[in-house]
Amino acid sequence: MSAEHGCSAHASPSSPPLSRRDALARLSSGFGLLALAGLMNDSAYAGPADAKAKAPNFKPRAKNVIFCYMSGGVSHVDTFDPKPRLIQDAGKPMPVPVQRTQFNNNGTIMPTQWEFKNRGQSGLPISELLPYTAKCADDICVIRSMTSKFSEHAQGNLFMHTGFPFIGYPSAGAWSSYGLGSESENLPGYVVLRSGDSGVPHGGVGNFGSGFLPAVHEASLLTADKAEALANIRPRELAALQRRKLDFIGQLDKQFVAANGADSSIETAIQNYELAWKMQSSVPDLCDIRGENAATRALYGLDDPEPKKAAYARQCLTARRLVERGVRFVELTCLAYNIGGGNGANPWDHHGEVKNGHGKMGNQIDQPIAGLLTDLKARGLLEHTLVIWAGEFGRTPFSQGGNGRDHNPYGFSIWMAGGGVKGGTTYGATDEHGYYAVEKPCTVYDMWATVLHILGMNHENLTYRYSGRDIRLTDVHGHVLKEILI
Repeated sequence: MSAEHGCSAHASPSSPPLSRRDALARLSSGFGLLALAGLMNDSAYAGPADAKAKAPNFKPRAKNVIFCYMSGGVSHVDTFDPKPRLIQDAGKPMPVPVQRTQFNNNGTIMPTQWEFKNRGQSGLPISELLPYTAKCADDICVIRSMTSKFSEHAQGNLFMHTGFPFIGYPSAGAWSSYGLGSESENLPGYVVLRSGDSGVPHGGVGNFGSGFLPAVHEASLLTADKAEALANIRPRELAALQRRKLDFIGQLDKQFVAANGADSSIETAIQNYELAWKMQSSVPDLCDIRGENAATRALYGLDDPEPKKAAYARQCLTARRLVERGVRFVELTCLAYNIGGGNGANPWDHHGEVKNGHGKMGNQIDQPIAGLLTDLKARGLLEHTLVIWAGEFGRTPFSQGGNGRDHNPYGFSIWMAGGGVKGGTTYGATDEHGYYAVEKPCTVYDMWATVLHILGMNHENLTYRYSGRDIRLTDVHGHVLKEILI
């Protein structure tokens, strides 16, 4: 039914006034822009971040964040935290107390599965699992003393994203959007990239939600594969007709607000509809990578014969294109191979066959992420883009069963690059077997306090009044890791 028919249907003085709910229900089928309906109705869809960028509290080191999330738990002792004692003591029992693990099928000390080498001018040790990332060693700061409070995936993922282990709290991307707004008029301020085969980490879309913040700050999930990205956004009718319908709904909303008072949910809906209108032209342009030259395609591995690697490469390239267009916070998701426990939600979760599973995952993400770092640096974008590489926890230095590793939240590695971070350095340390953080233990609160600081925000001041208290991303904790900053 067209907008005009909708008006005439309720023109009679004897008819009840047309409510906003009724209008939306009756008119939605005529909206070309609601080819985005799958996104608009999904709890992970959102619009612009308050439409306009906001001034930071102080001079920021970075304007954008790219979060390369390694869901499932990467083995730090096989990637960024070399432990010679694991080779020396292979097959022996752990010499320190062992905490309960997810499955309690604990074996003996398991040697590192890949050789470590000192990389770059800095000599930063990185294993052979990640040879392309190793070439970017001088741009990376590895935090080796990361800890988490949770060893289960859903709680761990939610905690890593929101600072709380429960659904209903805003993600770091939403807080960034809330605090700084968006620099893009035609794209959301917070985007989560997926590929056709990549799953949502356990904990669901709550990992990307806005919680009690205005819904406008939730993430937009965008499938980076070109065909899928465009399937729900191509207009089904003329732009002029869409515009007339949008304006009509806008008039109804204004009448509703005038009659019932201000309603933030209506303002959010209006912004979402307007953004959806704009995205019809901006998303096809974003996803059209025909202008990228052969050298760039080769750098990321876009044409790699392994399809999951090529798909992740497209995510990485799309992430660069998003920050170029002013998107504040971008998150990438991995694709699984269903090896040794790894699955769509937890592709790095190798309770068995860690050599095979981590090998596949390393091949998938290594060249694309290194290509992203290299490309950002070459374009002068890395200096104001913070790249974060992290999962919800690490893995045990002892075996699970015969050839896997269980979850280890007591000490693991993440890294940051760009955005004023000291490259070619490490922060903190685990014990000689890589089990517990023993030097400068770092919490999720410290990590996000540091990220917000890099973006020009004081984590203690970025709060939202909810349920009688001022809540923040770092709860009542967190210290900025000033030692890792230039």
